[in-house]
Amino acid sequence: MQFYSYLKEAIAMKFNYLYFITIGLFFLSCESTEVKQVETEADPLPSWNDGELKELIIQFVEKTTDIQSNDYVDIENRIATFDNDGTLWSEQPLYFQLAFAIDRIKEMAVDHPEWNEEEPFRSLLENDMDSLKKQGVQAIMKIVTTTHAGMTTEEFTQLVKDWTTESKHPRFDRAYTDLIYQPMLELLDYLRDHNYRTYIISGGGMDFMRAWTYDAYKIPSDQVFGSTIKTKFDYNDGMPVIRRLAEIDFIDDKEGKPVGIHRFIGKRPIFAAGNSDGDLQMVQWATSGEGPRFGLFIHHTDGEREYAYDRNSAIGHFDKAWDEALDKGWSIVDMKNDWKVIYPFELKE
Repeated sequence: MQFYSYLKEAIAMKFNYLYFITIGLFFLSCESTEVKQVETEADPLPSWNDGELKELIIQFVEKTTDIQSNDYVDIENRIATFDNDGTLWSEQPLYFQLAFAIDRIKEMAVDHPEWNEEEPFRSLLENDMDSLKKQGVQAIMKIVTTTHAGMTTEEFTQLVKDWTTESKHPRFDRAYTDLIYQPMLELLDYLRDHNYRTYIISGGGMDFMRAWTYDAYKIPSDQVFGSTIKTKFDYNDGMPVIRRLAEIDFIDDKEGKPVGIHRFIGKRPIFAAGNSDGDLQMVQWATSGEGPRFGLFIHHTDGEREYAYDRNSAIGHFDKAWDEALDKGWSIVDMKNDWKVIYPFELKE
C-alpha cells in the first residue's frame, strides 16, 4: 500500500509540475507577445518628423508585407532602388566623385607638366572652376577617364578607400562618407527589415561606390550599380587582374537608369527614390507597373544644415521631376521640415 501512496504522490507532483510549467509558458508567451508588440510599435523612422509623408511610407511598407493585405507583395518582388548623389549622401558643392578626380589630377600633375597648358587640366590646376564648367561634359569625362583608368580594379578600389578616409569636405571638414543621410539609413534598414532588397542605381561610377557603400549603407557591392568605364582581363604572368581602360562603357543616368535596372536586376522595382531630373526615368519606370508603387524625391530645402537648391542648380537639377512628382502624386521630402537630423554625426553632438 505504501508503494501506491508514493506513486499517487509522485503523480500529483508531476501534475503540479506540469501545471506550473504550463502557467509559466503562458505568461512567457504573453510577455513575448508584448515585447513583439512593443517592437512593432517602435518608431521605425525616428529621424523623420511625424506627418503625412512618414505615414505614407510606413503604410506602404506595412500593406506590401502583410500577407492578409490586398496589396501584399511576394518577397522576391520587394525591390527598392535608390539614387546615391543627393539621395543617400550630399552632392554639393560638387559631386564627391568629381572631388576625388580633381584631387587625383593634382597628385598626378607632378608627372604631367604639359597639363599646365592643356585643357581641361589647366583650369582645374588653377582652380578656375568657372572656366572648367564652360568646357562642359566632355571636359569632365576627360578628367574622369584620366584619373579612373590605367590601373587594376584592386588598385582603384584602394585609391578610393584611401581618399574617403583621408579627404575632408570643404564646408563640414568631415570625411565625405560622414555626409550620408541618417533618415535614409533608417529607411534602408526599415525596408530590409521587411525583406526588401535595396539597390543603388546611380549615375556615379560603380566601382567608385562599391569601395565604400557597404560600410556606409550596408548595401553589398552586388546590389550597387552605376556608370562604368571599359575594362579588360589581363593574365598578368599568371596573376590575373582586371584593368581599367580610358573609355566610357555605360552611363547609368536618366534613360540609362531603367536600362541599367533591367540589365542588372532583371525586375521592375516597386519603390524608387531620387532627388533630381536624372532620376526621373527610374521613378517613372518603378511607379508605372501593376500593384502598389512608391516614388520618392528628396528636395534639398535646408541651407543651414545642408544645402538648398532645385530648379536652377547645375548639380542635382530638380525641375521636370519636381513638376511630374506633383502631377502624379509622388512623395517629396522637404528636407528642412521632414527630417529631424540630416547626418548621423548630429546624433552624437
